[in-house]
Amino acid sequence: MTTFADLGLGATILKALERMGFKEPLPIQVETIPLIQQKRDLIALAHTGSGKTAACAIPICDRVDVTSTHVQALIVVPTRELAGQYATEVQKIGHDTKVKAFAIYGGEDASLQLSKLKHGVQVLVATPGRLIDFIYSRQIDLSHVETLILDEADEMLSMGFYDDLEFIIQCLVHEHQTLLFSATMPPQIRKIAKHHMKEPLEITLSSETVSPAKIEHHFLYCKHHQREAALAEIIAKMQPTQAIIFCPSRHQCETVCHALKKHVDAVEYLHAGLGQDVRSIITSKFRNGRVRFLVATDVAARGLDFSSVSHVFMYQLGEDVDTYLHRSGRTGRRDREGVVVSLVTDRELTAMQNILERIQREPIWIGSPPPVTTALKRPHSRRPPRAK
Repeated sequence: MTTFADLGLGATILKALERMGFKEPLPIQVETIPLIQQKRDLIALAHTGSGKTAACAIPICDRVDVTSTHVQALIVVPTRELAGQYATEVQKIGHDTKVKAFAIYGGEDASLQLSKLKHGVQVLVATPGRLIDFIYSRQIDLSHVETLILDEADEMLSMGFYDDLEFIIQCLVHEHQTLLFSATMPPQIRKIAKHHMKEPLEITLSSETVSPAKIEHHFLYCKHHQREAALAEIIAKMQPTQAIIFCPSRHQCETVCHALKKHVDAVEYLHAGLGQDVRSIITSKFRNGRVRFLVATDVAARGLDFSSVSHVFMYQLGEDVDTYLHRSGRTGRRDREGVVVSLVTDRELTAMQNILERIQREPIWIGSPPPVTTALKRPHSRRPPRAK
């Protein structure tokens, strides 16, 4: 068994990891940390919840020169929530070594963020838009960046950030290390690697475990007009410790939240239409356990580490299997058990079949399966699992 000490990390970092409860490195960390320490360019493909954030943060904190006030590691992420979480993780890991980490993103006062940068930041986490604003206004110095990290790269590309990423990379005209972390490998990632990375090594863990074995995938068949009642009923039966309910739109997110408040307490909703202050407060309350049920759009599906989430509910299945995988990855974090329950109507049976083929599982029905099951793999009924 490989330990963090086997990876050649300094004693101060090892002590911080022990304090944080990191017992042994996850597979992605075992594979990538030595290569990052060797300053190799790297493409790492791993499913959500695999430990990619720490895989980057640990070696970066281990080698940052804290006597310098310049930005030495630049981490670009798709969302504000992920930026804040990433900076917090770096700050915890680098606390004993006095590493200064900070996140910049839209929706916050740019002048306050600039003031923080002027006081010295060694690890900067940024969303593409706010970072480019600072670059255009010549208010940020990236000339000392030794490592560029693109995290959740496929998500940034799906959000239309390709040109922004190209611009950011081209601003780093000096020699530097580039690390690209992603769950999938769309053609645009290959293009970025070909044009901007130097003989990158590629590590692929995604295909080995499409969905962690400790995550159970369940399906509940209902009619379209029965969704709200079916959701409330299954939540009452399962009694989750903490749950995220994913909805495809902002309007549906708010509607489902208001409906759930008739049945359970401590319910909030989260979507990109909310102000950043509100989003930060709700995210913090959910992470601290003051919110038990979070009804959310996919703003919560990528990268965010809510370690106490025991259940994920899919109010409506979409056609994109990757989206399903990212949503389901909000439970079963750090090798814990988790349960995913999807509400399925007749319209979504095809989408469900595609998901089952991808995760290589048989459908487990809660209650009665749909009347017509010839297109599905050996469906069977099963009582709802006991609350975890």
